[in-house]
Parts: sequence; C-alpha cells; structure tokens
Amino acid sequence: MSSPRWLQRLLASLVIGGQAVTATVKGRINRSELQDQLMEAGPSSLLIVLIISVAAGSVFNIQVAAELTRQGAGSTVGGILAIGLAREIAPLLTSCLLAGKVATAYAAQLGTMKVTEQIDAITMLRTDPVEYLVVPRMIAMVVMAPVQCFFFFLAALWSGQITSTALYNIPPAVFWGSVRNWVDSLDLLSMLLKALVFGMIIAIVSCGWGLTTKGGPKEVGSSTTGAVVMILVLVAIMDVVLTQMLFGG
Repeated sequence: MSSPRWLQRLLASLVIGGQAVTATVKGRINRSELQDQLMEAGPSSLLIVLIISVAAGSVFNIQVAAELTRQGAGSTVGGILAIGLAREIAPLLTSCLLAGKVATAYAAQLGTMKVTEQIDAITMLRTDPVEYLVVPRMIAMVVMAPVQCFFFFLAALWSGQITSTALYNIPPAVFWGSVRNWVDSLDLLSMLLKALVFGMIIAIVSCGWGLTTKGGPKEVGSSTTGAVVMILVLVAIMDVVLTQMLFGG
C-alpha cells in the first residue's frame, strides 16, 4: 500500500529543504534571483501586514482594555497587549499572511515551471534547480519573516495605544510605561525566533509542493492550495512546540 500523496510531498519537501540549506552553507546562492525574492517577501508584502496589524492591535486592545478598565487595571493594558503580540499574535498572524501572499506565489511559480518542463530544461543545462530557485526563496523568507513580524508588532502596539487613549482615556505615557515594564528581551527574541522558523516552513513547503507538481496546468492550483494548507498545519504544530520550549518551563 503506497503512502498518501501529501506525505510523499512533505518528505520530498524536507529533502529539498535539506539540499537548500546545504547549498546556502556552501555559498551557492543565485544572487540576482535573491534580490527579486527579497522584494517579494519584504516590501511587496509589507502593506497587507501593516493593515492587518493595525486591525489586530486595535481589536485585541479593545477587548483587553474594556475589561481591565472596568477592573481598575487600565495601567496594565499596554503590557498585556505587548506580551500577547510578542509571544503569539505577531508571529502567528504574520506567518499566515505570508503563507497567503508569498507561499502561493512560490508554489504557483515553481509548479508552472515544473509542468511546462522549465525545471527539466534547467537541469539539462547542468544547473541545480534547488540552488537556482529554492535557495533564494528560502533565504528571502528567513530574512524577511522576522522583519515583517517586527513591523507587525510595532504597528499593532501603535494602534493599541491610539485606541486605548481615544476610547478609554489611558494616557500614552502610562501605556508605553506598561509596555516597558512587562516586555523583556526574551519576549522579543522568542517572537523573532518563531517568525524565522515559520518563514523556513513557508519557503520549504511552498517550494517543495511546487517542484513536486505533476500533470498539466490544472494541477498548479491544487499544488498551491495544498501547500498553503500544509504550511498552516505545520505552523500551528510548531507554534505549540516552540511555545512549550520557550515559555512552558
């Protein structure tokens, strides 16, 4: 009995990811392609990250501030918002946004190249498709996912402070003082570590699904959808593992 198709593709993605990491360590990087992928994972995706971060920060803060001000603990609103963002909300939502924006592009691009035999042509030219196509995408996501997450965190905090002041009369100085008192360097480092790991998952799975696309152009859409679903599942599982490792003790 053969193993499920998704499992075969996941194992193939892990092999491709290992090859990409090895090639990166050896310095085999397609720098011209890397520049394009850094733009795709960075500036081209920043607007949607900022829009969602402002909305998320405002909504989460309204929920928290409304309850805490009723309890007479309005001075803790900023700290609680910052802790929630740093430890969980910012890395998780950023990875979901990048999965929808960047992973779909990666899977569709490589899937199209696979079914139109462009990957075979690259191999015939004695060029490793993993080095040429996957390595730049993986590096771009590993670099840009933490950067995007950090911008998400800052924008969400800023929107939280505005809603706190406008709706619940919490002075900005009190809000930011609470943030400084509650958040330490470990929280920020854990946020960036989560974003980095999630970025690696996004790149490896999306590229793996793209390169294992079989059939005609119709299968490209299936590969793209399958890649995003698998990314979200793996990110959720890894989020639990990392949270336990970082904060469970």
